[in-house]
Amino acid sequence: MRQGVRLGIDVGKARVGVARSDLHGILATPVETVARAHTGEADVERILAIAAEVGATEFVVGLPLSMSGGSTQSTEDANSFALRLARAGEHPVRMIDERLTTVSAQAALHRTGRDTRNSRPVIDQVAAVILLQHALDVERSMGKPPGLPVDPNQGSHRD
Repeated sequence: MRQGVRLGIDVGKARVGVARSDLHGILATPVETVARAHTGEADVERILAIAAEVGATEFVVGLPLSMSGGSTQSTEDANSFALRLARAGEHPVRMIDERLTTVSAQAALHRTGRDTRNSRPVIDQVAAVILLQHALDVERSMGKPPGLPVDPNQGSHRD
């Protein structure tokens, strides 16, 4: 298992959920919900600031695929966001399948008695925790980094 803090990024239309791992890559915890910047780079800049604060070594961005595994408008949005992070040039970026993370996050909050309608920022953070924890678990079990790396010189992730 590689050492280093990773940030999990759940990209949404209005918000970006951010989670972090511990130094040993064992446990993911929520950090913050960042407002999406549809013009400018305020969202990427905030995530880079969080990365600097926690000493992150890598970003893990959720790749929202359709249930059949195909691309959607959300897939393209997440690809574009991951590419923006990768082009910032400070950290490697990997994309990992995130199907059902938001549904799982809503179900987890519902089980704790929280009203999911009024907890959207929290749902984004929980979704980021779920996707990052999945990535950490996959890496631990497979012995290699999860998902696909994003090449800042290309247009999307690479195999």
